[in-house]
Formats: sequence, structure tokens, C-alpha cells
Amino acid sequence: MARRCRNLSFLILSFLCSFISSHCSPDSFVFGGCTQQKYTPNSPYESNVDSLLTSLVNSATYSSYNRYTVMGSSPQYVVYGLYQCQGDLSMPDCAQCVARAVTQLGTLCSQTCGGSLQLQGCFVKYDNASFLGVEDKTVVLKKCGPSVGYDTESMGLRDAVLGSLASGGGPYRVGGSGKVQGITQCVGDLSMGQCQDCVSEAIRRLKSDCGTAVYGDMFLAKCYARYTTIGAQAYSSSSSSGKPNDKGVKTFAIIVGLLGAVALLIIFLIFIRKIIGGGGK
Repeated sequence: MARRCRNLSFLILSFLCSFISSHCSPDSFVFGGCTQQKYTPNSPYESNVDSLLTSLVNSATYSSYNRYTVMGSSPQYVVYGLYQCQGDLSMPDCAQCVARAVTQLGTLCSQTCGGSLQLQGCFVKYDNASFLGVEDKTVVLKKCGPSVGYDTESMGLRDAVLGSLASGGGPYRVGGSGKVQGITQCVGDLSMGQCQDCVSEAIRRLKSDCGTAVYGDMFLAKCYARYTTIGAQAYSSSSSSGKPNDKGVKTFAIIVGLLGAVALLIIFLIFIRKIIGGGGK
């Protein structure tokens, strides 16, 4: 009973944390990765990496996307990099997000020749092999929420929203209908044709792999597609420093209520276990 209680609470809390994460700070961690190859400390390559990352942070104060190539005295010292912020992020929040990503990347990928980091509101990548303008549909993160069975209304709305995003234009696309919202974005170094191809694949994989899940995230190497059937404000990365709207207040109240219900459920199950255990003595 105790193990079942713990498993149940973990599943419920995992669901809530996934739901909350879509409302959280643009600086929240999504995924990161590093190349296996390392560079020599105090080498020209290390100096070029530092120069590149500094340029990314500085550029993010006035532009939501940029790419750089830092040349070296020989081909082995050349480093390529870029950053990109989510399309609805304000410039101050974009700058803060990229600065935070670069700091985390320096810790996560210390002395590696390449690394990438995705936060809720921005993406940063650098490498010694050129990836700029190269389409890459490798799945780097897939996350599907719990399935509640096929709900004709919700799934119909989800498919309609994702279909609208697939046929839309531009690197950043967002749409919704009722309580269903979807969002897609390509990395800015892709051409429009490459972006369309990447988004179509992400949406195809999202629908195929997540089935009837209440939410789903599909991050490919150069684009992502996400949807939620939980609430229409789920994927906004806009700063919350302003006055909260009614939907935000209601969402927060729902989250607090659900967390309270989970706590009461755990206490109740522990109480029942003690009664059963005591009766068995």
C-alpha cells in the first residue's frame, strides 16, 4: 500500500510539474547536451569559445536571434554558434534568458568542443563543426502527458490547431482554439523550406508518439512543436512582471487546489495503511 501510495503521488506530481513547467520562467531548464570531444584548456579554441559566447550574450540585448562564426589561426580553432529566443519573449527577458543559458552551458559542457542548451524561453548552441543552415530533424526531447482516452472534442481541436500550425508561415507560430493551444518554432538559420519541413516532421511525430496525451512536446534539433489541452495560456513566455490577468489567477488557484488534493490523498492513504497494519498485528 505504501509503495502504491508513493507511486500514485509521484505520477500526480509529475503531471502537475509538467503542467506548471509550461507556465514557468523563461529561464527554466528543458534539455541540454555536450559533444564528447574536449578542447585543451587555455588553448586558442577556448579563447574563441569565450569570445563567441560573449558575443551571443551581448547580441541578445537587441536581437532575438543571431549567429556567429569565430575564425581561428587554423581550421581546428574555428567555432560556430547561435542563440534564439521564443518569438513572444520581450528583449529584456530574451537577454536574461540567453545570459542564463550561456552560464549554465559553461557549467554543463565545461571544456567540450560543442554544446547546446534549451531553456523555456531560449536556445543556445556552439560547436567546432559547422551546423549553421543545416537541417537536422533528430529527436532530442520527447515528452507526452498522460492519456485520458480519446476525447473527440479535445483531440479534434488539437488536430485542428496543429494542422493550422503546420500550414502556417514564419519561423514562430502559435495558435489555439478553446482550451487547446499549440506552438512551433524553427531555429533562425533554417530557410523557409527547411523550416516547413522540420515543423511538419515535428508535428507528425508529436501526433504519432503522443497519441491522446493531454499535452505533448517534440523537440527536434532545429525546431519544436508543442501542444496542451489544459489551458490556452500554457506556452506564453512573456514576462509575468505585469499585473496578472484573470486566467493566470484562475490557473494558479487550480494548481494550488490540485496540490492540496494530492497532499490530502497521500495523508489519507497513509492513515488507511496504518489502520490495516495495526489490524494485522
